[in-house]
Amino acid sequence: MENEVADMAKLLVVDDEDKIREMIKKYAVYEGHEVIEAADGFAAVEMVKKHDFDLIIMDVMMPGLDGFSAVRDIRKFNDTPVIMLSARGEEYDRIHGFEVGIDDYVVKPFSVKELMMRINVILARGKAKEEKGNETAEFGGLKIDYTARIVYVDGRQVEMSPKEYDLLFYMARNKNIALTREKLITEVWGYDYYGDDRTLDTHVKLLRHSLGDYQKYIVTLRGVGYRFEAK
Repeated sequence: MENEVADMAKLLVVDDEDKIREMIKKYAVYEGHEVIEAADGFAAVEMVKKHDFDLIIMDVMMPGLDGFSAVRDIRKFNDTPVIMLSARGEEYDRIHGFEVGIDDYVVKPFSVKELMMRINVILARGKAKEEKGNETAEFGGLKIDYTARIVYVDGRQVEMSPKEYDLLFYMARNKNIALTREKLITEVWGYDYYGDDRTLDTHVKLLRHSLGDYQKYIVTLRGVGYRFEAK
């Protein structure tokens, strides 16, 4: 599992609560990262237009422009990884966040140490992306271009959230192997499994929807996890 602290990164922390921004900044600076703060979604969007960030930590409930809307606007011109903070942990909110393009979802109240672990995992993975050559795979009408991070369903390019791509790529590379929930969480999210199936199951639901008829390749193993079953 990747748990090494990444090199110094530039983080944007967006929250209308001063204490939360200060708390995250304290830990992030201690680990060697640079932190810029914004108190609402409008300010965040403008910051991203003017500066390059390695990762954005974005609250949902903010005055003016909420976090979901801010991420949607940012995704029109920027693909910086986003961790969403929210007091709401319902499946609908998680799905909405992943649909607009976030990379991870943390429910308040949260452990700052756990948040920093998730931050550093995302930073480390972003730095260590290593697609070698023009690596592709085809399963019937499903084509996966690992190098370009593109998925085609019957010749049509499908847009998915960042974690849908990661989950599909990992499962497809380990086709016909039973993958436990713990294994998938560790390998795809990069942090220890905390006993909450919702994050994984939400992404599987989204991924199946994205794959259409080819969702048949993702088989649920009761009491175990999932398997990408294909020839």
